[in-house]
Amino acid sequence: MAAGAKGIAGEIDRSSGTAIYVQLREILRAHITDYCSPGAALPSERDLAERFGLARMTVRQAIDALVGEEVIERVVGLGTYVRRPKMDLQVKLTSYSEEMQRRGMVPAAKVLSFEQIAASAFLARELQLEEGTALVRFRRLLLADGEPMSVDENFIPAHRVPGLLDGEPPTSLYNVLNEQFGLVMEWGEDMIEATAASPSTARLLNVEVGSPLLKIQRHAFVAKSMVDYSVSYYRADRYKLWVPLQRPGVRRTRTR
Repeated sequence: MAAGAKGIAGEIDRSSGTAIYVQLREILRAHITDYCSPGAALPSERDLAERFGLARMTVRQAIDALVGEEVIERVVGLGTYVRRPKMDLQVKLTSYSEEMQRRGMVPAAKVLSFEQIAASAFLARELQLEEGTALVRFRRLLLADGEPMSVDENFIPAHRVPGLLDGEPPTSLYNVLNEQFGLVMEWGEDMIEATAASPSTARLLNVEVGSPLLKIQRHAFVAKSMVDYSVSYYRADRYKLWVPLQRPGVRRTRTR
């Protein structure tokens, strides 16, 4: 029996009116809460069955319940692991750096491209410009506490940001647009959909090809002028989407 299974405190009370798998579920939950960090491996079903004197089917019921609650996750061929908590993805016009700092995480970015390109037919349509218009393309891999979180690509009309490419790539794009060019994003429109990781994106995000991602396409405006079109790919295993809803005319009472 694995040492990890032996080290799990608690016993099954067969005289209790509580189902045995529920008792084991709560024993495992307490062990995970008190002793396990995100990503930690749990003992195998066989080891847990031996430790508590249970049938593997009963152990599997307890494991299934915790998987369903997103406390743990199964990785095919590897085992069962404590699930990393998902961050709520609040859709708003703030920079990535500001959002990660608000969460107490250390933001970082790896610049993948920072260049001028000519607008393709697709980009011209999205930015409401003529095809061939000069754009600044800024593509980054965004990280939090050293772990890849998303791939972001921004397209900005070059005439709105003269000299931007002469300096180093900005660490906070929206701050630079505000401070250097007086461009304060006032409103925007997001289109959110599920997609699968392509080979290149999967490699950057350190996930399997075909893994689920959240794709967000944003059009951001200053007054009536579109200043930024962006496409972002977020790891679906690290984010959940949080969208506040409010009935028109009703005062909002809850803050987050």
